[in-house]
Amino acid sequence: MTYLKNRTISQLFLVLAVTFTAVILDSAQAEPNSTQNPQDIIVFLPPQETLTNNWFGLGEKLSEEGITVALSATQVYQQNLRGGLSTHNREGRYEGSYDLEFWFDLDKLFKVPNGLVYILTEGRWSNGLDESSIGSAVGNVNADAAGDLPIVIAEFYYQQIFFDEKLSIRLGKIDLTGGFECAGCPVSFDGNSFANDETSQFLNAALVNNPTIPFPQQGLGVIVHLVPVDGFYLSGGIADAQAHDRETGFNTTFHDEDYFFSVFEVGLTPQIPSSNGPLQGAYRVGLWYDPQSKDFVDGTSRTKHDDVGFYLSFDQVVCKENSNEDDSQGLGIFARYGLADEDVNEIKHFWSVGTQYQGLVPSRDEDVLGFGVAQGILDEKAGYSESQETVMELYYNASVTPWLGVSPSLQYVINPGASDSVKDALVIGLRLQMSF
Repeated sequence: MTYLKNRTISQLFLVLAVTFTAVILDSAQAEPNSTQNPQDIIVFLPPQETLTNNWFGLGEKLSEEGITVALSATQVYQQNLRGGLSTHNREGRYEGSYDLEFWFDLDKLFKVPNGLVYILTEGRWSNGLDESSIGSAVGNVNADAAGDLPIVIAEFYYQQIFFDEKLSIRLGKIDLTGGFECAGCPVSFDGNSFANDETSQFLNAALVNNPTIPFPQQGLGVIVHLVPVDGFYLSGGIADAQAHDRETGFNTTFHDEDYFFSVFEVGLTPQIPSSNGPLQGAYRVGLWYDPQSKDFVDGTSRTKHDDVGFYLSFDQVVCKENSNEDDSQGLGIFARYGLADEDVNEIKHFWSVGTQYQGLVPSRDEDVLGFGVAQGILDEKAGYSESQETVMELYYNASVTPWLGVSPSLQYVINPGASDSVKDALVIGLRLQMSF
């Protein structure tokens, strides 16, 4: 029965993949001057921004009063075709999650200028494919997977903006990888315009965030973001190093050891002139500090406090298809680097590079093609027989409607688990992202 169920799911995803590939090929054969809209091809799907048309109109009324609500869901099916630890284990092939978000505009609600309360409630199911089938040491092949959890308040913070958006302060239960925006770029801590969102960009965790940075789970903390001049920013954050996303954070923040993870980032967000308008870039440099006691990776009984690391994250638009500043069609590139103390961190160096093209296929202006390579240099004292693990991923995010994205994905993992006894793994997948 389980076999038939998984076979049915596999066939369903295969049919969807073939269908949307046919849509893309059909669009590519359209006349160059055609104004054909993707919704004209798939007429049975409503074309509004969300599936419920912003909660059947109620969302617009709530927004006018200062309350915004958004619900989205991510569904992922993956299969290991060869190599890795197992190609037959079906555990974790199907995984899903949802995000229920609330924004409370305190200016509209209570006349507090530039004040905001944000709440993120999320749920998830399945640990994903990696642990049982791939055994990666650098990045889970499904960064959206995080175990079974029906519902949890993952973030709950207050944000205040001062001095015409030059200074922002965020306080509460926070995600340090969430960040702010500067010149339209995700900034603050290890952000990236082209490799930072597992629901719409790369699925592999090594192409979402830098694995050398030991970000704590969502917990109590504070972030300060300063833009003293246009094109330049500074960010600093401190959060409970022992936080657990299933808890409020008060028990770990104010009891037992007082360990606080801190991170500082400085960045430039330049715009390079071109014939089709400015090409936006972001160049980030960061330092992090973790005071917790950590065991040496060589297996001895020694421990070490005050772990420190360094990271870089760059992205740059290198060409645009047209001069419309609201149109993001074109080519972008990105790179990351991370350095950590090899005494207490198994990944001592990390780098990744990649590219993204939006609107490559004619008449498919919102579709995105991405390719990335990531490599972790591992400490052989930790017991690894190989010194590195390398990940490559290719994905195509087809914007079927504004509320539905379908993304076939292909990953190749070299030296999974940095082990010479495990063959390279080839993983295929399909992701559905829906906004309700």
